[in-house]
Amino acid sequence: MVRMTRRRFTAVGAGAVTALGFGTGRAGAAEAAGTPTEFRGVWAATVANIDWPSRPGLTPDRQRAELLVLLDSAATRRLNVVLLQIRPTADAFWPSRYEPWSEYLTGTQGRDPGWDPLAFAVREAHRRNLHLHGWFNPYRIANHTDPGRLVSSHPARVHPDWAVPYGGKLYYNPGLPDVRRFVQDAMLDAVFRYDLDGVHFDDYFYPYPVAGQEFDDAAAYRRYGGAFPDRGAWRRDNIDRLVRETGERIKRRKRRVRFGVSPFAVWRNKTTDPRGSDTRAGVQTYDDLYADTRKWVREGWIDYVVPQVYWHIGNAAADYATLVPWWAGTVHGTDVDLYIGEALYRQGDPAQPAPWQDPAELSRHLTLCRRHRDVRGNVYFSARQVRDDPIGAMARVVGDHYPRRARPPR
Repeated sequence: MVRMTRRRFTAVGAGAVTALGFGTGRAGAAEAAGTPTEFRGVWAATVANIDWPSRPGLTPDRQRAELLVLLDSAATRRLNVVLLQIRPTADAFWPSRYEPWSEYLTGTQGRDPGWDPLAFAVREAHRRNLHLHGWFNPYRIANHTDPGRLVSSHPARVHPDWAVPYGGKLYYNPGLPDVRRFVQDAMLDAVFRYDLDGVHFDDYFYPYPVAGQEFDDAAAYRRYGGAFPDRGAWRRDNIDRLVRETGERIKRRKRRVRFGVSPFAVWRNKTTDPRGSDTRAGVQTYDDLYADTRKWVREGWIDYVVPQVYWHIGNAAADYATLVPWWAGTVHGTDVDLYIGEALYRQGDPAQPAPWQDPAELSRHLTLCRRHRDVRGNVYFSARQVRDDPIGAMARVVGDHYPRRARPPR
């Protein structure tokens, strides 16, 4: 796919500068010119009410107030992008034309919460000079396997052949062309109707493997996989098509909207493929999730990639200091921006090893990142930890690396 990307533009329109809060007059232009460009993001998870809302069934006023606290926390920490999960389980945080209201809002799937959370989030994020990226999970239907628990109008009940139970969860089958088109339509409904700055996929494509279980897509493979040497190649092509087609559809309608993916950080181990990273991870996205993330970068199907490098410096199986340069080499020479996903949630967790008990661990990560020119920012999981910062790790990052505001790359 040949396309013009943000990095190739030689000028930024006045509207884009204004949206970032830098004004259009001489003083605003001078401030914009002296402001660094760096992606400083935070994931705000809604699935299982991880970050927001704190629990289902809160009043609209309480839900709005909680979201404002998260947005204010991001702005106070001098972050500039919020990646808000608005379609966690084949549901919606806006009045979708395709899927029901999320149960994480009201406690009952399909129940109107009485307000439009996405419209409010976009408006309030922009008011704080934050970009808002809509975070979507393409294929997960439910964190259980009982279609009868879904609202009667749910697409997975209307089309029961679309759904596959696996590992205690329910998924849309990526091998069905009708599913691939439908999930694109469902996600892009939000993109085309709201002033989002980005579209963001997480690391779930085909589900993470569960020992002793098989994802039952045999019938779809028999019907659609004849041109492929094996089921793995066919599955990878299904995900390739989802990513490529989604990117193309976004650019046809809203070229300024950025499209990114945050994969599990190990594409393949070097022992599996000499092009892979010098790691010994138990999961490889290419082989286990059927997500050829390296290909998406090299082909330019996405605007940015945020590998979830959720290990400490010196980890024996997957060293942060090994994976960051591998990813920097992967994006080098492309028009795809690289931001590193950071495990802020591990800081101070007593179940984590000693490096995560040191509030300076994440600051050391950013110091390492800045040795690689192809790393253009970092994203933190998740918003609750940015807000609460239990051992001061986020404050240390801000003090060491974010002395002033920055504009996100365009």
